[in-house]
Amino acid sequence: MTGWRAAPGVGAGTRGVRGVRGVRWRRAVSQAGRSVAVWGVSTLTMLVLAGILPDFRLQSPDGDSATTIAMTAAVGAGVFGVLSALAWPLLVRLLLLVPALVLGLLVFFLNGSLLLLALRLNPSGQSEAAPETAVIVAAVMSAVASATGGALAVRDDEAYRRRLYRLADRRRRDGAACPVTHGTVFLQFDGVGHDVLAAAVRKGLMPTVARWLGAPQQDGARDRAGGGAPRPSHRLTAWHTDWSSQTGASQLGILHGSNHDVPAFRWYEKDTGEVMVCNRPTSAAELQRRAVERTGDGGLLSADGASRGNLFGGGADEQALVLSIAARRRNRETRSRSGYFAYFSDPANAVRTALSFVAEVGRETGQSVRARLRRERPRVGRGGLYPLVRAFATVVERDVVVAAVMGDMLAGRTAVYADLVAYDEVAHHSGPLGRDTEQVLGRLDRALALIENVAEHAPRPYRIVVLSDHGQSPGETFRARYGLTLGDLVRAGCGLAVSRKAERTHSGAEARAAVRAALRRPVEEDGERHHPAGRRSEPIVLASGNLGLISFPDVPHRMTKEEIDARHPALLTTLANHPGIGFLLVRSEEHGGVVLGAHGAEIPLDELDRTPGPLAAFGPGAADAVRRTHSFPHTADIMVNSFHDPADGEVLAFEEQIGSHGGLGGAQARPFLMSPLALSAPVEDDGEPLTGAEQVHRVLRRWLRESDGPQVPLETAPEERAA
Repeated sequence: MTGWRAAPGVGAGTRGVRGVRGVRWRRAVSQAGRSVAVWGVSTLTMLVLAGILPDFRLQSPDGDSATTIAMTAAVGAGVFGVLSALAWPLLVRLLLLVPALVLGLLVFFLNGSLLLLALRLNPSGQSEAAPETAVIVAAVMSAVASATGGALAVRDDEAYRRRLYRLADRRRRDGAACPVTHGTVFLQFDGVGHDVLAAAVRKGLMPTVARWLGAPQQDGARDRAGGGAPRPSHRLTAWHTDWSSQTGASQLGILHGSNHDVPAFRWYEKDTGEVMVCNRPTSAAELQRRAVERTGDGGLLSADGASRGNLFGGGADEQALVLSIAARRRNRETRSRSGYFAYFSDPANAVRTALSFVAEVGRETGQSVRARLRRERPRVGRGGLYPLVRAFATVVERDVVVAAVMGDMLAGRTAVYADLVAYDEVAHHSGPLGRDTEQVLGRLDRALALIENVAEHAPRPYRIVVLSDHGQSPGETFRARYGLTLGDLVRAGCGLAVSRKAERTHSGAEARAAVRAALRRPVEEDGERHHPAGRRSEPIVLASGNLGLISFPDVPHRMTKEEIDARHPALLTTLANHPGIGFLLVRSEEHGGVVLGAHGAEIPLDELDRTPGPLAAFGPGAADAVRRTHSFPHTADIMVNSFHDPADGEVLAFEEQIGSHGGLGGAQARPFLMSPLALSAPVEDDGEPLTGAEQVHRVLRRWLRESDGPQVPLETAPEERAA
């Protein structure tokens, strides 16, 4: 892995010196040849564009000879290339504090300005272009030059290695020697369930994953040994989430070892009077602070780690696109946005990503129109800004995060954790199964293949672990099936007025918060405030996928069943007997905690193992998950889990999502963990399933120790520290 650091051909005496000189000479010639080729292609591109675009010309009004026009194009292309190479890193660094998406747009205008300057510096003085035309010409030339240079470099393996090494050298400024032990990359496929991944492998949608797992290839390709399937390098393991099956709870537990007191994606805290939302920067920062305080250490990435595209930092020294630091000011905020600088400092990246962004918006628009014309069911609205949000998640976020991970590997970092949210965002609106999400899975696989390729050129060996934080369960929305929201049902049960037009609950997808953070816009969702308005006697109803939370803000403590019945005699009965609700969890003065279901079912928590009652449809582990959430200080007065059909895995989301997660029921609680065979098995020999994000954290810690990297020890379990 590190042999390419030294120049080949180095030997003793004159022969060694001549060998080094020869290699250097060949390298110089090769580099010069590629530069000339890129310059020639850029010149040709400029000539073609001058012939197509009416406001762009390379000759005087009286006309010039073909030789003069060609020379003008050649000089212009050369000057433009030099200006881009010299000016771009400085310009983008000066614009680092500009919102990321705005920076992406400024790339085009600044690129056009450089082209106008290049035309002015042209000795012929005959070339000119309208400003809007210069933007187009500069974008096309940058894209063509990047593609040409990349294609030539790929054909020259030694040049490709040198380019990667230069990138690594820029990212590792301390000059320290890179360790020879294995580094570890944890790549999170947000929302991809175990069964979805397995099905994608069987269908041939994810060839890289299939090869790692040793699955037979669709085209019948054989491995080098001549077998019918490649030799596996990884194992696939399912794990079970907590009751709150969503990124906030899972990723906090995975990165920081504790997701205690995270009952849902959003919840109301009576002691502060605030609504906590996992993808709000201020809430994420507070949750991270609580986890660090509870566990006593910084997190999974405390030793030479990098956190990319996550809700939480994990204790990493290097953080980019991390939500928990997006609300901080000055240096910390600048550092959180450094991933955008690293990516957009190359104008070709901006051009390529922008074109893909536009294509993705068009793809989503076409898919949405097709779904409406076919009258597909279930279906949710996909208009407004959603096509832009989807394009950000599937293109911008993916490109920037993957580039950041590549840079971390080339810099030789010990541990990297990155989140790709593309599948989760699309599945919320298109459903977890179908052609729309299959296309996203294919692109995630290509990103994985790219990271695998970069690992071959990294200065240290790497082990790549792929995992997910939760799955997604399909199904109609509660509002679509019954014509009212959970909030309407609660108000009816309390005897309060219900609006004729049911209000729409907004999606809590992670990509929306990432877009707002990139634009530096408030991340509050409509109808949701830090301090809820309205009469304090009225209940606050919040939704997290198919999990609902009902709180009475005027009561300072968690209300008991007896108190709720005395205040609103019909409420619990109305909820428990509704066909769209699976079960309720409330505190009881007599039993401590009870699960309520239809037809008067009332099961104390300590009897659920013998008599699961309404939890029977939710499978093994449901009772433990409910009991754990019941112990949280900020559990809502009433916890509501939607109906679940075990036959088809469907749930009813209380949000506008046809692929949802957040509660119990179906594939949402069954994510995956794909680990190298060189690491110990994640599950012990006793056969107990891997359950809860905190247990996954301990497994990942163990793997980091197995790689002989310096780690912050996890001395005791978080529950023991808090006792």
